[in-house]
Amino acid sequence: MVDDIAVFAWYELLTTDLPAAESFYGKVVGWTAQDASTPQFAYRVFSSDEAPVAGLMELPLDGQKKGATPRWVGYVAVRDIDATVARLKALGGTVYVPPTDSNIGRIAVVADPQTATLALVGGLTYATAAPIEPGACGRVGWHELLASEGKAAFGFYSAVFGWEKPPAEQALLESYQLFAAGGRMLGGMFTKFAAAPVPFWLYYFDVADLDSAIDQVKAGGGRVAQGPIELWDGHWAARCIDPQGAMFAVQGPRDKAAVDRSGEAHADAALAWSTSWGGISSRGQLLGKKPKGKGRP
Repeated sequence: MVDDIAVFAWYELLTTDLPAAESFYGKVVGWTAQDASTPQFAYRVFSSDEAPVAGLMELPLDGQKKGATPRWVGYVAVRDIDATVARLKALGGTVYVPPTDSNIGRIAVVADPQTATLALVGGLTYATAAPIEPGACGRVGWHELLASEGKAAFGFYSAVFGWEKPPAEQALLESYQLFAAGGRMLGGMFTKFAAAPVPFWLYYFDVADLDSAIDQVKAGGGRVAQGPIELWDGHWAARCIDPQGAMFAVQGPRDKAAVDRSGEAHADAALAWSTSWGGISSRGQLLGKKPKGKGRP
């Protein structure tokens, strides 16, 4: 039996420069940071309107020596972490860090059978008391899995967490599988373009003005790998890389004047893959419409 309403509930940035990352995301997303260190290691917490959103910590030196690079990691909150880990292993997943007590709860770091990494948490210290409104600025509004094979990936996560397909009328298109939990839209999965080196999870941060966020990304030494991309009328996204190399995305509205100045047409909710993404190029585009309910496409 899967856990009830297993959803992404926490996020961590593993980086090689804490002060630089804190300043960068503060300007791009509007987060503030507070110290939450323990005697064992330094830990910072990003907050939006005084509500905790994500953690910030140094990428462990041992990991760096093994080739690990800065990255965002999403945590799925589950009721019984030991049972979930056992189920994940039985279904072909990998456990990198077994269930372990930590400063944010009992955690495990795992990967799906296609090697995309994520984490699990039980008894989350920073759990919010009430659901966050869709599109709230400073929050993580969408979770996107670039998988080796999208259909198989959805089957795995459905079996582990009980994630469901939304009603057919909410689908973007056949190749982009939306997923939900407890009636709450969480994100989408699709088969990654061949040039992408590995499967991975990408997290979208909601911002009040996409062009302002993009300007801050560039001014802070980050890169816009792809975008702005129009998701649906008036709502846009950009996929980015921070100065230390961690990938993330921002999404939100754009001022019409900014769109007109940039010369970009209002495509019919196109997710274009025609541009270079951090040195990775691909062709084609995904077309769809805004699904009903929570969040973005």
